[in-house]
Amino acid sequence: MDRSIAMRDQNIGSLLWKFSIPAIVGMIINALYNIVDRIFVGRGIGFIAIAATTVAFPIMLIIFAVAMLIGIGATALISIRLGQQKKEEAERVAGNATAMLVILPSILAAVYLSFPEPILTLFGSSGDVLPYARDFTHIIMLGAPIGAISFGLNNFIRAEGNPRLAMMTQIIGGVTNVVLNYYFIFVLGMGIKGSALGTVLGQLVSALWVISYFLSGRSLVKIRIKNLVPHFPTLIGIMSIGFAPFAMQMATSVQQSILNKTLLAHGGDLAISAVGIIMSVLTLMFMPIVGLSQGAQPLIGFNYGAQQFDRVKETVKIAVIAGTGIAVAGYLAIHIWPMQIVGLFSEGDMALSNMAAGAMRVFLALFPVVGFQIICSNYFQAVGKPVQSTILSLSRQVLLFIPMLLILPRFWGIDGVWRSAPIADGLSVMLTAAIFYLEMKYLPKSVALPKEAEAEA
Repeated sequence: MDRSIAMRDQNIGSLLWKFSIPAIVGMIINALYNIVDRIFVGRGIGFIAIAATTVAFPIMLIIFAVAMLIGIGATALISIRLGQQKKEEAERVAGNATAMLVILPSILAAVYLSFPEPILTLFGSSGDVLPYARDFTHIIMLGAPIGAISFGLNNFIRAEGNPRLAMMTQIIGGVTNVVLNYYFIFVLGMGIKGSALGTVLGQLVSALWVISYFLSGRSLVKIRIKNLVPHFPTLIGIMSIGFAPFAMQMATSVQQSILNKTLLAHGGDLAISAVGIIMSVLTLMFMPIVGLSQGAQPLIGFNYGAQQFDRVKETVKIAVIAGTGIAVAGYLAIHIWPMQIVGLFSEGDMALSNMAAGAMRVFLALFPVVGFQIICSNYFQAVGKPVQSTILSLSRQVLLFIPMLLILPRFWGIDGVWRSAPIADGLSVMLTAAIFYLEMKYLPKSVALPKEAEAEA
């Protein structure tokens, strides 16, 4: 039974487990190496370096947003085209996306390198943090196209039904990153530059790994030279689907910038360091749910394209239950061991540990409901409905969180910053539930498989 028949006919629970476990493992590895990076920076340099990476984070999110615009948009479109038995069109999507994954990050890197200090100041850097943020971000931006290629092409591997190899890409890059970060910071004494260099070299190893897969002839979808030439209808299709995650990441960048500025005003660099720790912990909790949604995406997209809508509904149901379970587990951990968790980042700095631990419990108070919101937003992305996906993806970061962030600190000061997140989470889940209910209510019935397809299965 080939991959296409398996995605159409095999048990949904088994398939989702098969596709999601590698994605979840890969995402956890990614989250862990990001956390370990920040632990190394905090312990090897100090809280000022954590603040610097937090200031750089919105800029990194912009690069990641562009990678998602192309990479995830192309991934969904490839899955749909394979489900429709249109392999040649799937290959055109892959080729056009590969070219854009190099061109667009290169343009963004050039813009940053032309105006580094004004950009870093815009994203919340104080005068004390600026030298560290500049040293870190320069190296990250020089490697921007490498990171985009690694992320985008790895998603293509997952789209064609090879999640284990996609997992290996993330593991290899993550382990390389951690090892090099330790070596550059603690052995060579390179400071924050060593952290950035380790990150870029880890991405380079991942990029070379995925490129070798496509050049070896093992891939179902081939990246052909002729398909690297931009085909505007194809690019429009990619970007229309990828716009939702792109907008979400761009919104997160804006949100993080406003958050940094607000924290600087009400709590100084220490508060920015505290939120850097919280974001690292949030990433570890958040990424397994993202991995689950990535595992579900090709199943949803393929069966939607094949008009097997009952299988689409079953995939979403199982994914929501699993995602909620993951979110609840993370929520319990931060409430049981808050000081132990934040203490990993701040050896002996009790002021930072106390602020981060208290803020984390408030900031993530409604995290158990976030799994539902992520999975349902991903559904609309997977089936090629960018309007709904964009609305739901933006609901937490823009439509709700940013207004809360601008209003609540006026009344509660720094506590208003921490309370903004759970309020936005609760409201966004209610909006998601309403839109998703209408989608499921009017989803057509499955189309019966042709007899020859049943016989083949």
